[in-house]
Formats: sequence, C-alpha cells, structure tokens
Amino acid sequence: MTRVVAQGTFDILHPGHLHYLEDAAAMGERLHVIVARSENVTHKEPPVLADRQRVEMVSALDPVDEAQLGHPEDIFVPIEEIDPDVIVLGHDQHHDEEAITDALATRGIDCEVRRASAREPRYDSELLSTGRIIDRIVDRRC
Repeated sequence: MTRVVAQGTFDILHPGHLHYLEDAAAMGERLHVIVARSENVTHKEPPVLADRQRVEMVSALDPVDEAQLGHPEDIFVPIEEIDPDVIVLGHDQHHDEEAITDALATRGIDCEVRRASAREPRYDSELLSTGRIIDRIVDRRC
C-alpha cells in the first residue's frame, strides 16, 4: 500500500485545498494529512481558525484517510510515524523540495517528494487563496 502525506495550514478551506488533496490522494492508496499548528505558521499570517477545527474540517474531506495536527517542535516527527512513500507539496507551498529530500535522507526516511499540480480558477469570482477570501470578506463586510 502506497502511503502519501500532504501537509499545510488549511485555514478556511477552499477549492484549491481540495484540488491539492485530490491530487495527493491520486498518488497512492492512503492519504495522511498533517495540519500545521498555528504557532508553527511563520511564513504568512497566522490561521484564523483553531488548530482542532482545521483538523476536523480536513478529516471530513473525501480524499483524506487520516488527518492529524503537526508536531509542536519538529515537523518530521509525524513523517517518521507515518513512514510515507510519497510526500506531496502544494504547487505554491514555500517548501524547498531539495532541502526536504536532504532532511529526509539525514533521518533515514526513504520517500519521494513531489509537487501537486496547480488548479486554475474555473470562473472569474472563484478564490483559491485563504488570504484572498479574507480580503474579500473585509472588503464586503467592513
């Protein structure tokens, strides 16, 4: 059985998240999703939704077999526990594939690192970014 890991913040779910997880699920038989803890999200604005709420929402998505909260200090701890065959990065995630591959090798984790495909908006008003969703809410409600 091919185990696949996808990871991310998953704040305010949108079609881009679903596309990423469908793409990741298609790369194996079992999809594990690691949801970043709020305190570990340092490359962008912190999540609006609580950690457990984001895990609960991701768990409810059809392509996902299991979702869990990331480790508070070491992002590779859940990877070691899951022992995946493939780690799938989102098409626009800030992670460096080569650096992740090197870190995995250092830890003795033998798995492939791939990128998910991008999902283009299907109509003019479709938003595929949590930040853009928040901006639209602010524009329309404030």
